Amino acid sequence: MMPKTGHPCPDTPTPWAVARPGTAAGGTAPPGASRLAGVPASPGAAVGPVARMAAPPTPPERAPAAEDPAAEADRARAALESVARWLDARAAGLTGDGAAVLTAQALMARDPELARRIGERTEAGQAAARAVHSAVGAYQELLLAAGGYLAERAADLADVRDRAVAVLLDEPMPGLPDPGHDHVLVADDLAPADTVQLDADRVLAIVTRRGGPTSHTVILARSLGIPAVVGCAGADGLRDGTAVAVDGDAGTVDVDPGADLVERIRHRAEHRRSLLAESTGPGRTRDGFPVALLLNVGEGDPGEAAALDGEGVGLLRTEFLFLDRAEPPTVDEQTAVYTRLLDAFSGRVVTVRTLDAGSDKPLPFVRTGPEDNPALGVRGYRTARDQPGLLTDQLTAISRAVRATGTRTRVMAPMVSTPAEAADFAALARAAGIGEVGVMVEVPGAALLADRLLPHVDFVSIGTNDLAQYTMAADRTLGSLPELLDPWQPALLSLVASVGRSGERLGRPVGVCGEAAADPLLALVLVGAGASSLSMSGPALPAVRHALARHTRSDCVRLAEAALAEPGAERARQAARAAANPRTALW
Repeated sequence: MMPKTGHPCPDTPTPWAVARPGTAAGGTAPPGASRLAGVPASPGAAVGPVARMAAPPTPPERAPAAEDPAAEADRARAALESVARWLDARAAGLTGDGAAVLTAQALMARDPELARRIGERTEAGQAAARAVHSAVGAYQELLLAAGGYLAERAADLADVRDRAVAVLLDEPMPGLPDPGHDHVLVADDLAPADTVQLDADRVLAIVTRRGGPTSHTVILARSLGIPAVVGCAGADGLRDGTAVAVDGDAGTVDVDPGADLVERIRHRAEHRRSLLAESTGPGRTRDGFPVALLLNVGEGDPGEAAALDGEGVGLLRTEFLFLDRAEPPTVDEQTAVYTRLLDAFSGRVVTVRTLDAGSDKPLPFVRTGPEDNPALGVRGYRTARDQPGLLTDQLTAISRAVRATGTRTRVMAPMVSTPAEAADFAALARAAGIGEVGVMVEVPGAALLADRLLPHVDFVSIGTNDLAQYTMAADRTLGSLPELLDPWQPALLSLVASVGRSGERLGRPVGVCGEAAADPLLALVLVGAGASSLSMSGPALPAVRHALARHTRSDCVRLAEAALAEPGAERARQAARAAANPRTALW
């Protein structure tokens, strides 16, 4: 294993406290304290001393020219392979999102195009470490320019670079600090390989200067139940041992919080921990209106996800079967995987999303051609226009798995934009033997014509992450526009309500499977706007269930009306909070 170094935080007598998901510090910054703002990333709040990650190794700018370019290229490739093997070994001991992320990183380290770029630089006289550093930097610029999914992977590639450079310079790789006590981890950015090693009993919260709301750091922090704020300007000024209060719901970091705030977090954490421990069973409002609480599931051990207290799967991502392959998986390969996944959820519903890939998640066997703006290009259902076999094979495999398991299974297509596309997909899926067919509403055009789209399908599921970026014309990977991507934006909520009203009129279920569903206060608003199911990561289930159980359906409608009447996201959030049952207090 590669060595890691850390540096200890000074001991402090402050009684640090933590409030895990579903809680928040609440209140305003205490007198004399400063407040930093970032992107809300993983719910919950915590108070603790800062422990910073050390900077990664950097090769000297003016290193001597390589005497043997071929040998330097070989050294660089060997270092990258060493990193790939280390990542593979780490992935082998994990399941779920962590394993998938590290496996993808290992493939980055073995990318032939990266090796070619490094070879060009060693041939020009650069030493191995400088060649790796500069080649990855140029590659990152391409990913960032492409936007979307590719831009999100730039940070993952930087981690590969840093580990390879550490090997080449024979330096310890800066990793997680180990101050010997509970702490708030602060970093410029956090690599997936570090995130999966976090000790959730020691790391109270995460704060990063860079990163967006859909980064791998965020995904993994949520899966571990650790509050997080990313894209936090000023995080680089936080020093070891400094006391901070981190609010992952509001996206704020209070420096040197007062004793009253520390005590408030401690009290609320204990109170909510006991409340959420009692939150089990199906989702229901206080007056008995059913709201199915479902799970977002990807690659990993299906038994692990099935053991969670969810009513089924609201979003089964299938991309893991297709990514990092030269050829698409066969029908038999897909059938075997789907059968295993469906069998784990026998007796519950599973909603399968068909392949959501294209130019922003490039696959060698998906031909899209050059695109200047991949986020607006050929992705999701649109890939079936030129390559219908990918979709029909997938539908055939899903249908076979349904027959083999008997599990109630719904299938939906991503990035459907028009009623005609919805009708075409429904016809294909039903012809394959799928009984319940739906589409995702991620495009404003689909939301605006929901009353004409819904008659063609059995249900719809709203993907709030993409719907937000397309509604507000703001790339969801940018940390510089968090206010536009806030799911409390009334423009976004108006589209959700429009779809919800259409679903109620036409008798079609409307679900939400974006990250907005995991916010317990916003979940009430979504139900008031017409959502009949909410799909989220496992750690968010108890808080959402608890909030629903303390509000009637009419309460939820009242909260939705209050939020929709406001001009901006923060005002909408405040209006809903003021209208909510104060005894719930999960935000």
